[in-house]
Amino acid sequence: MKSRMDTSEIVVGLDIGTTKVSAVVGEVDADGITILGVGTVPCRGLRKGVVANIDWTVRSIEDAVETARQMAGVEIRTVYVGVAGSHLRSTGSEGVAAITGGEVTRADVDRVLEGARAIPLDADRQILHALPREFTVDNQDGIRDPVGMSGVRLGVKVNLITAATSCVQNVVRCAERCGLTVADVVLQPLASSEAVLSEDEKEIGVAVIDIGGGTTDLLLYVDGGIAHASVIPAGGNNVTADIAAGLRTPMGEAERLKRSSGCALGRMVGDDEEIEVPGVGGHPPRKAARRVLSDIIEPRIEEIFAVIRKRMEDSGMLEQLSAGAVLTGGAVLMQGMTEFAEEILGMPVRLGVPVGVKGITGLVAGPQFATGVGLVQYGANALALARERQFATEALIVRATQLPQGGRGRSPDSARSHEAPRDPEAPLKKSGLLEWLRAAF
Repeated sequence: MKSRMDTSEIVVGLDIGTTKVSAVVGEVDADGITILGVGTVPCRGLRKGVVANIDWTVRSIEDAVETARQMAGVEIRTVYVGVAGSHLRSTGSEGVAAITGGEVTRADVDRVLEGARAIPLDADRQILHALPREFTVDNQDGIRDPVGMSGVRLGVKVNLITAATSCVQNVVRCAERCGLTVADVVLQPLASSEAVLSEDEKEIGVAVIDIGGGTTDLLLYVDGGIAHASVIPAGGNNVTADIAAGLRTPMGEAERLKRSSGCALGRMVGDDEEIEVPGVGGHPPRKAARRVLSDIIEPRIEEIFAVIRKRMEDSGMLEQLSAGAVLTGGAVLMQGMTEFAEEILGMPVRLGVPVGVKGITGLVAGPQFATGVGLVQYGANALALARERQFATEALIVRATQLPQGGRGRSPDSARSHEAPRDPEAPLKKSGLLEWLRAAF
């Protein structure tokens, strides 16, 4: 079996969002991850992160995957899919397991995580992730990775991410109808954090805020582990709808105005700036002050960040987020987003762009591609972990076959070959039965 140092593999991240579908193709080898191809197409088949029209979603997936395939020049068969939506829930759990052999192995970690997943769930829900916050070995807590430590009792505190089974199945079904195999379904902000966060930020506390078209996802890291996750059912599409209603313009034109001229903070807009607003229903376009557009956008963005801050306060971890917040998602590209977020959240805020990859990075150098690149990195980590488990299993098998048998390293047959031949009548002689038979017959 080849190790990760001897071969390379293709990993594909499929970000199925409310407004777009992105497929990112990466090659994983000993030198890291190389981005080979990217495909992005609009999507109308989802509503607030949940599949609302399978046919439209399937067409978007096919177009995005085909574009990425042609750019990368490789076949795409297996994908890691991101999932979002207000149906996602986060809950805490704990698990305990005995340590076999006196030293913690990967199998012990898998066993304790499986125990933490054993909680009652509704019939229509399933567990997506068991995200460990910390491990304990005997009386020692705060352990990040317990493998190799000595002890007799292993414990873990986790955050369980649960989802509506039907929503997950619909996403998987859309991918399968495109001839793809889904290797795993991943929480989108978890994937985004893989691409945009540093280990230092996770250690001192950071918030990942992923503002998509239909939902806003919040993920809090404290002491290096995921401490809280939640979903807010509002996003960039709400801003677009407000613009369409306020300026009396079609939704498509409202989206264009938001991207080209939108500003989340009104005071950053000059009084003399103007925009051209297309009419609806045959009405001619008209001029309007850009400040009017900003006055429509600002209240909705303020509402979203106010809800985020309330979620942080309710979690009791607001004061522990020393590294501040990282914004991802296409909606955060609007002018004034980071400045407005800093005012409302009361912490430093930066845009999150994918890091830790090479190749055609210019095509993914934006917060809107954080989830797609993060899915590739998640898949690479999953492959590495699978190999680690396989190598550990093979090592145990080799050790078992080399254990001495029959005493002093000899097999039972070889041990008996050096012993004196046994007398088959010895048991009869010892019992006196042989003499009785001879006398009787």
